[in-house]
Amino acid sequence: MKKTLAAIFCLITAGAQAQSHSLEKIWETDSIVAVPESALLLPKQNKVLVSLIDGAPWEADGKGGIGVLSTNGKDYDSSWVMGLHCPKGMGAFKGKLYVADYTSVVVIDINGGKIEQRITHDSARGFNDITISDKGVVYVSDSKSFKVWKVENGVLNLYLENLPGLNGLKAVGNDLIIGSGKSFLKANAQKEITKIADLPQGADGIEPIGNGDYLVTAWAGYIFYVQADGKVETLLDTHLEKRNTADIGYDPVKKIVYVPTFFAKTIAAYQLK
Repeated sequence: MKKTLAAIFCLITAGAQAQSHSLEKIWETDSIVAVPESALLLPKQNKVLVSLIDGAPWEADGKGGIGVLSTNGKDYDSSWVMGLHCPKGMGAFKGKLYVADYTSVVVIDINGGKIEQRITHDSARGFNDITISDKGVVYVSDSKSFKVWKVENGVLNLYLENLPGLNGLKAVGNDLIIGSGKSFLKANAQKEITKIADLPQGADGIEPIGNGDYLVTAWAGYIFYVQADGKVETLLDTHLEKRNTADIGYDPVKKIVYVPTFFAKTIAAYQLK
């Protein structure tokens, strides 16, 4: 009997250790967001910027734009910036918003909501995610050519290549965290690549928790918690509901995750616990 109780206790303990994090939904907008791909928190303004494809995911149709949503999900402006194509990943640095828009990196003045510059390259095929280091270095992934580009002095230069399934990027210190299909990778400043974890699905959005762990989405409808030691927990699975989980935004202070649901046309907010 004692052995049986001990075995049950071990199973319960192992289960608790295996799933030590969770997501609890706080709110979700109505289906009024025109194919949202990325969410980016502006904490000082209490706003979430949302990239709106509003058309085909990979087409230069001029239908795309950037919307603005309040952090409580109640106030929404769908027309903050218009005239983009199929905007996806975003990053902000010193009053400028950088957007991956098909074959261009679009630079927008945040205060005025005005497009200032479009940076492109003859080899650009399908820009997807953007991240900016704490030193202001801009990196953009090209999911069509499996390359990572770096913006230097307003020019796109090749940084990394041969990354199949390339999508999500996140600059963390001197490292670049990369979602390359199901491989969750880290490239150091010398461009040496090591694997952090193997994911159940291809990576999309990447957000650091601040302790070496990450939240990682898969577009089909999954959110994973990836620990620094490579262990992976599935926190959300909405793929059977056909609710995508694209490039998330994250509030590291309040631990709130903002989830663009793409074809479901909503933004949902979750509390990370």
